[in-house]
Amino acid sequence: MCVIDAAVKEAAVARFVREYPQMERAVCDHPALLGCADVDWSRISGCPAGIPVLLRGLLDEVAGPAALPVLENVLMNSVFHVSAVMPAVLPFLIRLAAVPDIAVRSDLVELLVVAAELSLPVDADDERQVLLFGKDSDHPEREWCRAAFAAHASDLRALLEEGTLPDGLISVDDRECLLRAVEPQRCPS
Repeated sequence: MCVIDAAVKEAAVARFVREYPQMERAVCDHPALLGCADVDWSRISGCPAGIPVLLRGLLDEVAGPAALPVLENVLMNSVFHVSAVMPAVLPFLIRLAAVPDIAVRSDLVELLVVAAELSLPVDADDERQVLLFGKDSDHPEREWCRAAFAAHASDLRALLEEGTLPDGLISVDDRECLLRAVEPQRCPS
């Protein structure tokens, strides 16, 4: 299975910082990023140092569309696995997706849906699920994501309230997926 290398992620973040140096220097007191400076990103396995720069970049109309794919690569270890960085970033993604005029809003909502889907518990008795997603015991980041969704359930529910998101921004199935993400998950056998 294709796994995105940590050095490749770090290089992509460094490239973004070079292309958008104003994002590194920007002081950001946006409410969606409250607490971002307090996270010890260096303690998270495989986490590039520039995560706060990418998150600030998402708020910028010009830099946002460039920051998003870099952040998506950092948050994913492969097509079927979130990285250990995802749980720490989820609270900020949830709040950023609630910002009405953010250029990458629809993409952030989609990223939240992907995180919710990929953090579902895997049925250890289902060989196909285990083959595709691995055992939960081998991927603690899924449980950490579930905990992050649960801890920020009120923010996510507020985002999903009728009339909050423009029509067509989220499908009925994706809305239900995100609502399931905030409910306690029963781990399959």
